[in-house]
Amino acid sequence: MNNTGLLPLDYLVFAFYFVIVAGYGYYIYQRKRKASADTKDFFLAEGSLTWWAIGASLIASNISAEQFIGMSGSGFKMGLAISTYEWMAAATLLVVAIFFLPIYLKNKIYTMPQFLLQRYDGRVSTVMAVFWLLLYVFVNLTSILYLGALAIQTISGIPFWTCVMALSVFAIFITLGGMKVIGYTDVIQVFFLILGGLATTYLALNLVSDHFGGSGMWDGVGLLRQKAPEHFHMIFSPESEHYKDLPGLAVLIGGMWIVNLNYWGCNQYITQRALGADLKTARNGLLFAGFLKLLMPVIVVLPGIAAYVLYKNGMFQQEMLDAAGTVKPDHAYPVLLNLLPAGLKGLSFAALTAAIVASLAGKANSIATIFTLDIYKHFFKKDATEQDQVKVGRYTIVVAIIIGALVAPALKSLDQGFQYIQEYTGFISPGVFAIFIMGFFWKRTTANAALVGAILAIPLSVALKFGMPELPFINRMGWVFIIIVVIMGIMSILDPKSKDNPKGLEVDASMFKLNTAFSIGAIIICGVLAALYTVFW
Repeated sequence: MNNTGLLPLDYLVFAFYFVIVAGYGYYIYQRKRKASADTKDFFLAEGSLTWWAIGASLIASNISAEQFIGMSGSGFKMGLAISTYEWMAAATLLVVAIFFLPIYLKNKIYTMPQFLLQRYDGRVSTVMAVFWLLLYVFVNLTSILYLGALAIQTISGIPFWTCVMALSVFAIFITLGGMKVIGYTDVIQVFFLILGGLATTYLALNLVSDHFGGSGMWDGVGLLRQKAPEHFHMIFSPESEHYKDLPGLAVLIGGMWIVNLNYWGCNQYITQRALGADLKTARNGLLFAGFLKLLMPVIVVLPGIAAYVLYKNGMFQQEMLDAAGTVKPDHAYPVLLNLLPAGLKGLSFAALTAAIVASLAGKANSIATIFTLDIYKHFFKKDATEQDQVKVGRYTIVVAIIIGALVAPALKSLDQGFQYIQEYTGFISPGVFAIFIMGFFWKRTTANAALVGAILAIPLSVALKFGMPELPFINRMGWVFIIIVVIMGIMSILDPKSKDNPKGLEVDASMFKLNTAFSIGAIIICGVLAALYTVFW
């Protein structure tokens, strides 16, 4: 039944996808040649992305191999609870749209280090720019390449290194055209991502239905809940073996908010998409992304649960094992793709590739933006022309992806790639979020306090990880955040100059006023989330 490899029809469908994306990207690039010389256009696509392009680009950049492969693997191992990353993100996008975007746009912020420079000083900005560059290159970019190449190798039979190189070249091709090309090609990427992803979910649910004598996809959903009821709880008890990964109510009222608010609100890779638009367009883009987020667990988590149920009932016994004979949850999604019929398998393969390439392109562009605007222009060539900056940005993209490709094979020992990314990103997330949230809303926060907060994040995280190994990493982030906020608060209060801090931001209630359409959309998202957590508690 397992059909490893792609058939001619699959390659034809994939070639169609490649030609559409590459051709449309080239068309956008040629139509807007300004991007070849204008930094704001190259890095931000200033003023040219519509709300639907912003929303689609956010999702295309966010959903990658770490979701398709890593989150499906976590769905295989722990069930629907891993969806909390997606569903809490929908709520987080509303918070960012309402409270964060007005502050960024009013202060003409283009990069996260630029915000830190304006609000604090060059020390804080530089320290965090270096942290972000290291994180983006050695954790995010590398893991996307690794998981993506692993999936493509499993599906197509193409050697791992060839997959890494092909993904790298495709991503470089898209990224060198600038943010405008990325933003608009992401709309096509999301179309393939959702269409191909839903096709895989449909297949998985039908497989479950057929295996147990049901009839159709909806019977498959019911059978999943019947055969694996433990996989349909959103909130784990302390007795659960998965509590350390998703510690109970902390996913609703604790550290999960730090994970999401840092990712969606203080992350160059994500906020970059909205910073070139006006407030109404940017907010509507984030609202659209919130609705798409509600759909994502259907595409990336349900197939993992289906693979678990089928595995437990005699299927995929060999395919789910690694060379050492250990069950590898991250094999779940590729194994399902290998069961798709010709043509449909090519479509799902295109969807997976679209997710990987879109994320690689977005991440590489963010690396280039931070390095060029916050490192190169500040320390190497302060009088750099627009052409100089765009050229350096393109060189940075190529170098970053090459580094990622070289490091990617080192991740082969991972059990669940998604959890690896979340945990190690969490080493700096609490400090970043503390610096941003206090910089936004408390004028007395000083640069010295922010610098200490930035420097303490990693040592505190490491100390708690090894000093309290049983503490869930999400709770660890919560404690590190609280400790840093307290230290920053005490330092700022003890500094007599903080009372008249000239770098404090002017924030007033009128900045956060919402229009009726956005408010209705936000209420709908909150209502759906309340229903989901009530049903699957």
